Amino acid sequence: MISTLAHIDPAAKIGNNVTIDPFAVIESGVTIGDDTHIMSHATILKNTHIGAACNIFPGAVIGAIPQDLKFIGEETTVEIGDHTTIREFVTINRGTKDQWKTVIGNNCLLMAYSHVAHDCIVGNHVILANSVQLAGHVQIGDYAILGGVAAAIQFARIGAHTYIAGHTEIRKDVPPFIKAGRSPLCYVGLNTVGLQRRGFTMDKINGIHDIYRYVYLKGLNTTQALESIEAELTNGNERNEIVNFIKSSKRGIIKASAKGTTDED
Repeated sequence: MISTLAHIDPAAKIGNNVTIDPFAVIESGVTIGDDTHIMSHATILKNTHIGAACNIFPGAVIGAIPQDLKFIGEETTVEIGDHTTIREFVTINRGTKDQWKTVIGNNCLLMAYSHVAHDCIVGNHVILANSVQLAGHVQIGDYAILGGVAAAIQFARIGAHTYIAGHTEIRKDVPPFIKAGRSPLCYVGLNTVGLQRRGFTMDKINGIHDIYRYVYLKGLNTTQALESIEAELTNGNERNEIVNFIKSSKRGIIKASAKGTTDED
């Protein structure tokens, strides 16, 4: 059902079985996939593309121009995948000419008051808890979870299957499969529970732990750790993902905790 009290630009493309509640605003250049629900007072601005079976809650603003003084009106976009939920008062800004788009994947949950700035790339099955703040160009891998009020600086990278505690500042890259917490943000162990929920076997989890022993627990610098991992540990998907992530880091990865690690962190 599409309410007659919603403001919908004639140039917007609306899929089948879409619900648009009263006082929602849909601008030109917007596409909305089948079975999506746009709730009252949600605002979907130009060049926003929303997938199928999404839920956009009241007060969300998607597709506003980037908060970047270099932006001069380029035709950039926001792209949101299928089965993603955007809760109350979330803001997602369009890209700049750096990436030309801001991307949110499939099956994501962005809780109330979270912010995704220009050119961010957020993977699939990602959860941003209440008031998470992502600066421009942040990249987040699949199945990552960020606790409430966590904030990531520009160009930060967060690996797949990570869990980052709330009220933390993400100033360096966070490698995949780990838990991070405390201040300053540091490695506090593997995201064992999350990996088990995603179907990782204990053999794979133990293999990931062996890799991070070199990175965080043997007193090696990053170069030494990578050389030892490649020389001594069996090649595999998880090893390659971790090594490639660390090698490609421009700002460096978070450090180990001076307090040690524990599954209770």
